Amino acid sequence: MNNEYITVKNSENDMNLLRRIKLRHLETFVEVARQKSVSRAAESLNLTQPAVTRTIRELEDICGKPLIEREGRGIRISSYGDIFLRHAGSSLAAARNGINALTELNIADGPKVKLGALPTVSTTIIPQAVASYLKSGMRNRLKIITGENRALLDQLRLGELDLVMGRLPAPETMQGLIFEPLYRDKVIFAVHRSHPLAGNRQFAVNALDDFPVLVPTRQSIIRPFVDRLFIEQGITEPQKIVETVSDSFGRSFVRHHEAIWIISRGVVSTEIDSGEFTTLPVDTDSTLGSVGLNTRAQTKLSPASAYFADILRKIVADMQR
Repeated sequence: MNNEYITVKNSENDMNLLRRIKLRHLETFVEVARQKSVSRAAESLNLTQPAVTRTIRELEDICGKPLIEREGRGIRISSYGDIFLRHAGSSLAAARNGINALTELNIADGPKVKLGALPTVSTTIIPQAVASYLKSGMRNRLKIITGENRALLDQLRLGELDLVMGRLPAPETMQGLIFEPLYRDKVIFAVHRSHPLAGNRQFAVNALDDFPVLVPTRQSIIRPFVDRLFIEQGITEPQKIVETVSDSFGRSFVRHHEAIWIISRGVVSTEIDSGEFTTLPVDTDSTLGSVGLNTRAQTKLSPASAYFADILRKIVADMQR
């Protein structure tokens, strides 16, 4: 019990000491250590020498150790000061970096947030994220590009995009990139609720030949999943096949031309949830795959891009609750 009491008291004392340390203490001490002179530090900080000396003494009183020692006509950092300096310098740098990041966010002409979005997320998650970003008061402009996965990843590598959100790319396309998974999605066979096959508990696979069938292009990230699914289900390539990655064309064609759309569920989740579209009874669990964020491995996101990425993470987390 006594040991617990001592631990609690020590913790309280540490917190009290931390509350007494101000940014000016760290800034002054780090500058004195850098200049190895109180007078030069005072000149650099635009302060008087007595003010610098007083600040250092306050800091030593808080720490309970001598941080600076006399050496001839000059000064030197004590062994205690060397230990404190390592932590004080990193703390001061972190605070300055934080202030710089906030300042950058308030620059109207600052770095744009350049996002590449696959159809999987371009009509659901991305619009929500953009609305949240604009509502926050952020002033860095947004640039949203949609397209095929390979093209977007190429732009990401070249620095033309900051982020790409979509399905986990094939390993051979991931050189120099990092993928952060956020959730999982699968391919479905979507039709309009008025489609002749809508509501059927089962249907013959050759029935696909009676209707237009929209599939992703050969370059799209989910096409290999679709091809493998055809093999697993014993489906021959439909006769009236149309390759497309255009979600706007897909929606319109499904609504008006009794088409079957083989697509990631995320692309048409709004229509599925509203009942306008429905899914055909095809087991597509083998197409389940990760959806997330792609970034460059050796490049740190700008504060605005990092902020937008955090919005995307929060939206996905809210969706999964």
